[in-house]
Amino acid sequence: MRKRLIVSAASALSLLLAVPASATDFRPGADGVGDPYYPTFGNGGYSVSHYDIRLKYQPATDELEGTTTILATATQDLSRFNLDFVLNVSEVLVNGRPATFATSGDQELEITPARPLAKGSQATVVVRYKDVPSTVERYDGYTAWRRTPDGAVAAGEPVSAGWWFPSNDHPSDKATFDVSVQVPNGTQVISNGVLTGTSSQAGWTRYSWRENKPQATYLTTLAIGKFDITQDTTVGGIPVYNAYSKDLGDNAAAARASVERTGELVDWLSGYFGEYPFSSVGGYVPNIDSGGALETQTRVRYGPGAFSDGSNTSVVVHELAHQWYGDSVSLNRWSDIWLNEGFAEYTQFLWSEHENEGTAQELVDYLYAARPASDPFWSVKPGDPGADHQFAAAVYYRGAMAIQALRNAVGDEKFFRILKGWPTERRYGNGTIQDFQAYAEKVSGQKLGDLLNTWLFTPGKPAVGPVAPGAAVAAPLVAGQAQAQLPTEPKSWKKIQEATAVHESRR
Repeated sequence: MRKRLIVSAASALSLLLAVPASATDFRPGADGVGDPYYPTFGNGGYSVSHYDIRLKYQPATDELEGTTTILATATQDLSRFNLDFVLNVSEVLVNGRPATFATSGDQELEITPARPLAKGSQATVVVRYKDVPSTVERYDGYTAWRRTPDGAVAAGEPVSAGWWFPSNDHPSDKATFDVSVQVPNGTQVISNGVLTGTSSQAGWTRYSWRENKPQATYLTTLAIGKFDITQDTTVGGIPVYNAYSKDLGDNAAAARASVERTGELVDWLSGYFGEYPFSSVGGYVPNIDSGGALETQTRVRYGPGAFSDGSNTSVVVHELAHQWYGDSVSLNRWSDIWLNEGFAEYTQFLWSEHENEGTAQELVDYLYAARPASDPFWSVKPGDPGADHQFAAAVYYRGAMAIQALRNAVGDEKFFRILKGWPTERRYGNGTIQDFQAYAEKVSGQKLGDLLNTWLFTPGKPAVGPVAPGAAVAAPLVAGQAQAQLPTEPKSWKKIQEATAVHESRR
């Protein structure tokens, strides 16, 4: 026995000495990317290039069964890594070998591969799961999975992916997607990108969708139900897929009158932002009790309530503008939300100009005058609003005022070069407000720090509104001062208000 123990100890020492010194560098990846608003969102230690999501869904029971295959690259020597996911997992494989896994926190799936992953190595991760998503709540009662009378919808910001596929759930790590879902015959599936095929077998139909351009996880969407689907192309030849629940009631006609203008609006927006960045475009209106809208990539989710007061082209303009500002060029951290919402809001002002219902300058003059300095509206910093105010009205309205102030400061010729150049230069990537400032300064040849700091990062009503060059400057209202006579309300204002309220309520 003693001899056997000595031999075993010697063997163990031999194995230890045989391990390269670099093996000591293997360590767990972080359980978050360190986003200042949501520190545990996303994960460290790897980046994802592709998700292959294969699902089977039964609307009658809300049971979802899936296998997601993730193609990733280790960015450090990894002994363990996390995925963001909330459903019940039955098996995980890493490079074809069973891996151990555990859960922690709100949505951490901790995976220990049988063999550690060296920095720069490729990893294929397979996760099998089965659950009833609508019963799973996180973050004090939140769920991104919503049942409908005939199916379900998954869409939400800043998180939604975890209720139907495991991921590195942060917009700083974008990937391409294949989404294939099997549902009972008579039920349809809507997702991002292009429908690559359907197949039927034994009472079930499978729909396969592909998004071949980089996409943030929160911009991935899934809608299952019974839809009326329209297909067309833009003048430029981009496929347009729109889908409407068969039971939208009184909102059905207004929804179609708005969303069916998608192709026309993409062509119009291309004049401001450059070539449309994706292989398809469209939207869907599911039968959910919501007026919220979300710029899910290539396939916008519109709540029926967005059209309860009639057609609402302004909200379609807003969501389509996001395909450039927010989807193709994504924020690098959630505190940079102005890069998404300020520019999408301002695009509604440009649409108002196009429709002769009020210029962008008239709209910002009205907005500036309508809010006295004592209004809490001015306490929110659009450039860093905080997680609790990420979708506050100031991010949209004051954010759009900041853009008009920029336009007036640099002049129309340079402003529209900036507006088109930013999504062209950063196409399919990410950016920060500081990156945008540097780009705008390069194009304009002007220092813009004081202007952007005043409008985006300084609480309180700016002393001077974003007035046009040569225009008379009205003294700003101060706390306790009576409201002065407002400028004439632009014709487009009510629809812009409706569209912004819709977008604010999209989570």
